[in-house]
Amino acid sequence: MRFILIDKILELEPGKSIVALKKMNPEEEIFKDHFPGFPVVPGVLLTEMMAQAAGKCLEAENRDRGKPMLARIKSASFNHWVRPGEDMFITVNIKMSQKNYATAEGVVTVNDKKVCKSELFFGFIPYDQFAPDCTDGILEDFLRNHQG
Repeated sequence: MRFILIDKILELEPGKSIVALKKMNPEEEIFKDHFPGFPVVPGVLLTEMMAQAAGKCLEAENRDRGKPMLARIKSASFNHWVRPGEDMFITVNIKMSQKNYATAEGVVTVNDKKVCKSELFFGFIPYDQFAPDCTDGILEDFLRNHQG
């Protein structure tokens, strides 16, 4: 399983909000164990989807402060099961964006039903600590295709 948990950015207002899409293939290895006979997307992956979306939104806002990295899950709650193959729409609103940290609130919906929500806290890691060729292809594609 790849750990890129955003397939596509649908909407982006840098530093403010993002809407993204993810669909997990029912053949993913994880669904053999989570749970046998009743496969569902793990809550930790739903939370990571919101974190990855928020990170893309923050990175698009200001790259000078570094790469946004999830530092704390302030809260997460889960309301419904998500089955493999369902379209998951990830919506994140940035609540506060400062030089050294940011906070965000995220929601994942499936078939217009809120399946989970979270409050997230981010720090920023200088880009020089990453490999020189480290890029976010999904974010770069969106920005390239939506330059006005």
